[in-house]
Amino acid sequence: MAGGDVRADRRRKHPLRERPPPMPTPHNRTLALAVCSAAISMVGIDVTALNVALPAMERDLGASVSGMQWAIAAYSLAMATLMLWTGSTGDRIGRKRVLIAGVVIFTVASVLCALAPNLPALLCFRILQGVGAAGLGPVSMAIVSHAFPRQRARLRAIGVWMGAYGIGLALGPVVGGVLVDTIGWRSVFWLNVPFGIIALLIAVRSVTESKAERPRRADPVGQLLVIMLLGPLAYAVIEAPRAGWSALAVIVCLAVAAASCAGLLAYEHRRREPLIDLALFRDRRFGGAIASAVSVFGTFGGFFFLTALYLQNPLGMSAAEAGLWMLVPAGVLAASSLGAAAIARWCGTRSVLVAAGAALAMSGALTALCAEDASRVLLVVEYVLFGLGIGLSSPLVMTAGVSGLPSDRAGLASGMLTTFGRSAFAMGVALLGAILNTGLHGAPLTDAAAFAAAVRPAWWILTAGGVVTAALGLLITSKPHASPQDPSNARSPVPAHRQPV
Repeated sequence: MAGGDVRADRRRKHPLRERPPPMPTPHNRTLALAVCSAAISMVGIDVTALNVALPAMERDLGASVSGMQWAIAAYSLAMATLMLWTGSTGDRIGRKRVLIAGVVIFTVASVLCALAPNLPALLCFRILQGVGAAGLGPVSMAIVSHAFPRQRARLRAIGVWMGAYGIGLALGPVVGGVLVDTIGWRSVFWLNVPFGIIALLIAVRSVTESKAERPRRADPVGQLLVIMLLGPLAYAVIEAPRAGWSALAVIVCLAVAAASCAGLLAYEHRRREPLIDLALFRDRRFGGAIASAVSVFGTFGGFFFLTALYLQNPLGMSAAEAGLWMLVPAGVLAASSLGAAAIARWCGTRSVLVAAGAALAMSGALTALCAEDASRVLLVVEYVLFGLGIGLSSPLVMTAGVSGLPSDRAGLASGMLTTFGRSAFAMGVALLGAILNTGLHGAPLTDAAAFAAAVRPAWWILTAGGVVTAALGLLITSKPHASPQDPSNARSPVPAHRQPV
């Protein structure tokens, strides 16, 4: 009895132990939004800025086309494979801790990339940078959502957060191009350092810690299987044009990827709280959204990779000039992404997704048919169509994919959509870059005729991706139940608080 009285007295003396963590103050909310926006803008800048630096890296490091593919894909693959794990880890141990760790790793890795003496070292540091980026996206969104509990304020805050990502995408080619021409390609990585230091200082002092009420259990086996699936598959696709599909290393990687895929399906099906919930695919809209995300972001990754090479090699532009041209699709993408929800409320989600797919298809077809035409007017048309297609489709695919699911599964579904999209971005770079590498037959990238002929099949694949996106738009906005409250209604408001890929 005496021991029980002592424990009761201790609980009375320390009532905060039984209380939930305090909500952020208005000042801290603003600072939390600022640090999360700075973190996600770093990711956006890094997505597009490095593409402009690829030719300079090729010359300085003696890299091949496959080496440049790895410089992009290594980062995206590392980020994609770990996003679900970092999101669930933040829910368990604290989102602030994971955000700080992500910023530190990303910033340190950026410094190491800037100092990399050769291509193998750069690729290792790019993987480390992707690990840090995986801790920024899902966790920063969760922090913003926790900091702004009221729906209207949360929508505005998420809009600012999304805008920071879009601004990073748009500014990346321009800033990267200027830096490459004036200082060198290594300055693209130094650009991340001041962002990282500022974000870290604000996060440590002002971000309030938060956790999920019911966090999911860790799934290390599932995480390992995902890595063993995507890594060897990307290696086989990127290296096959050089080594041949019959090369032992390529065959082994394909076998490992196939075995990992089979193991992942079998293992995740038996888990109570899997890393990838296969039961979600029973919803045809979610399955269609996954397929659409793969199509949209595979197209996105391949387009930016090929465009950066095309502008600076066959057309002979400087990095700064190429950056200005790449600002056209990146800027249109950012602006249309921010306005996608409002346009969907006016025109209907189905109509906008079909139009977005059509824009992607027209962009790919024009580029394929006019691959040898360097008309600047034609380039503007192609790039505007592409930016509209990606910008309008990406946020609507996310919202349509989770709209019919229970609220307690929407977070996991959004994370899966993001993971599949990021993985497709890397695989798009791998696949379309492999097509270019195969078609060149050893010709230099500066040979305009050889480049146009080699890349034409890739543009037709992008055209097919647009057609698939339009078709899947019809699927994921269909109404399985004739209910006026069905969130898949094509004219229902699109929630703006879902995370874009």
